[in-house]
Amino acid sequence: MVLRTRNLTKRFGGLVAVDGVDFDLGEECCSLIGPNGAGKTTFFNLLTGVLEPTEGTVEYHDGDDWTDITDHAPYETALSGIHRSYQITNVFETSTVLENVRIAAQAAGGADSWRAWRNVEAFPEYEREARDILDRVDLGEKADRPAEALSHGEKRNLEVGIALAGDPDVILLDEPTAGVSSDGIDDLTDLVDDIAADHAVLLVEHNMDVVMEVSDRIAVLHQGSLIADDDPMAIRNSDRVQEAYLGGYEAGRPTGGEHA
Repeated sequence: MVLRTRNLTKRFGGLVAVDGVDFDLGEECCSLIGPNGAGKTTFFNLLTGVLEPTEGTVEYHDGDDWTDITDHAPYETALSGIHRSYQITNVFETSTVLENVRIAAQAAGGADSWRAWRNVEAFPEYEREARDILDRVDLGEKADRPAEALSHGEKRNLEVGIALAGDPDVILLDEPTAGVSSDGIDDLTDLVDDIAADHAVLLVEHNMDVVMEVSDRIAVLHQGSLIADDDPMAIRNSDRVQEAYLGGYEAGRPTGGEHA
């Protein structure tokens, strides 16, 4: 296991958004699914330090021992080796595709992060890393274009590339296929599969065809609680999950909405 939570809870006034969740992530691709308002994005925000939990802990395995990262700020969580993408495309639109990834690689480099806006030629090691990542996410030929010139699907690929910068142990992907065309979804599915071969991946996704194809395991949140955690076939056949979310899921038919 590389990441775990114990009794993780987040309350907003009288609303319990995440309710006592015990969760473990290993070297696998695990999808986190559930209806709108189930607490998925709140859970991501707790894992990455964007939100502080009301109760409970988040722990990260650094290869030797477990480290409590519950109170870490987002940049500390990222430096620990946990990176994420977001529901809404989040790139530097006027910077080149290469610069977007190079800056992320440099930021992950720690000591060099404060010099992020110097010319790329000053940081050959980060440029090499960025170009290798862009090749992996199929954007190598567009490295010198401004990010704003990319299609929506290409921007999603770029976000994944940014998350890969610094070679994190854990990557959290928040609805990477949102707004992407059917052809782009196939490409992103292949990309998630590729990334999961050498990273632990936690994926929030409403496209159940994608979830069933890429997941080694699926966890289901409902009203802030973890109601199921099993392999894809067991989740698909679970009466409780069908009632709470899938509603008679069939391949090729969308499930749920676009926001966690």
